[in-house]
Amino acid sequence: MPRAIAADMGEHYEPPSRYAWIVNATALVIFGTLIGYIVAIQAGRAAPAGGSPAANSAAATTGSAVPVLDESELRAYREILARDPKNAPAAVKAGNLLYDARRFQEAIGFYQQAFAIDGRDINVSTDLGTAFWYAGRADDALAQYDKSLALDATHAQTLFNVGIVRSDGKHDYAGAAAAWEKLLETNPNYPDAARVRSLIADARRHVQTND
Repeated sequence: MPRAIAADMGEHYEPPSRYAWIVNATALVIFGTLIGYIVAIQAGRAAPAGGSPAANSAAATTGSAVPVLDESELRAYREILARDPKNAPAAVKAGNLLYDARRFQEAIGFYQQAFAIDGRDINVSTDLGTAFWYAGRADDALAQYDKSLALDATHAQTLFNVGIVRSDGKHDYAGAAAAWEKLLETNPNYPDAARVRSLIADARRHVQTND
């Protein structure tokens, strides 16, 4: 699924890939590291510096720790794209790696490449808009979200993100409230509806204050 603004940065759209070996190899490395850690604990050795595994996991979830970019994986995707510039899954995965490392401006180029290949992929379009937002480009983010909504006018994640950018980036509180109200109207089972209602109420208070 596409990314939510100010949500867990680890959640994003993952395209199908013919290059699953890269992901599998990474998983094997992580698994081996975990096994080594468990063995170390069982042997009575001290835990690594920097806090307990639970604390480190919580820090990653809240976004306080920036994931380390796997340069070898990124290089592999670059090489794939050099051979096959129309490989949208490789472009998306490269964009995801850079996004997760908070290198948003670099991620934008890969998302743009993927969207140019398949302009019907609303998930890539919305991820691109969100990368624009975090790169400090609110107008570009809204323009890209317009492209997403042209594909699906009720797309929940896009409507949520439009509200955030209009509220926090443009101080257009009426526009933000309208986007969130449309989100709830067209997606009655939206899982975070209570939060959206709270955001609408805050936006409406701003509108009344400014009148």
